[in-house]
Amino acid sequence: MSRIAKAIAVLGLAVLLGGLSDSSDSQSPRVKSSSRGAIDVTKVIDLTYSFDESTIYWPTAKSFDWQKESWGTSPGGYWYASARYAASEHGGTHIDSPIHFGKGQATTDEISLSRLIGSAVVIDISAACEKDADYRLSRSDIISWEKKHGFIPHAAIVLVHTGWGKFWPDKQRYLGSNTPGDAAHLHFPGISQEAARFLVTERRISGVGIDTASLDHGPSKDFIAHQVINGANAYGLENVANLERVPATGATLIALPMKIKGGSGAPTRIIAVLPY
Repeated sequence: MSRIAKAIAVLGLAVLLGGLSDSSDSQSPRVKSSSRGAIDVTKVIDLTYSFDESTIYWPTAKSFDWQKESWGTSPGGYWYASARYAASEHGGTHIDSPIHFGKGQATTDEISLSRLIGSAVVIDISAACEKDADYRLSRSDIISWEKKHGFIPHAAIVLVHTGWGKFWPDKQRYLGSNTPGDAAHLHFPGISQEAARFLVTERRISGVGIDTASLDHGPSKDFIAHQVINGANAYGLENVANLERVPATGATLIALPMKIKGGSGAPTRIIAVLPY
């Protein structure tokens, strides 16, 4: 990570954590200090979909299952709520750890925090996707973006905005098919092989996120974008929400997956801290 990118990431996290700490204790003298005020919540965007019965999973994966175990007044007279859940690692807003398609690469618990926090770069290809549901981010799309915004910084987290979030949680429109178990007739945008290779070899990014169900476009059979990105020990973020609200540059992304030891992925809470 470059000095500038690292400084941005550290500053964003420090501001966020400092603000949350201040707001958690109304008696803290820090709350009364205008020089150390709470974070401006209008500068934080949640890029995560809630997990429930409508959460979209890959057609061959089991859906999210959440069941109440205890929910009400206990025998002792006090309120008590507890539930259990079961889920695939790859559904809803989640991370594809490098080992997902990269033999011997990092598992979920092995991805360092320094790579999960970084400068966010948003490449908007929604206009092209509007015309072609199977459109793939190209190398030329990235070059065009850089001509306008400058080179993608080393260790950045690149987010591909296809506009597909507008279809969530309609499985038919979001995936292109709503047939359980059928992954052969899917249609949604993704990332091309050349774009994936350019990002990991030329720009050496930490990870790539997208507002669709996969880094690869729906009709893919070889998942080549996954192979390239994960094979370079970079991670993927899928089903990322609200990308239309994140600027092309300037935001800091924080992606914190459930720390599953040995995991190939995990549900992930993703936020963007906008520039002040």
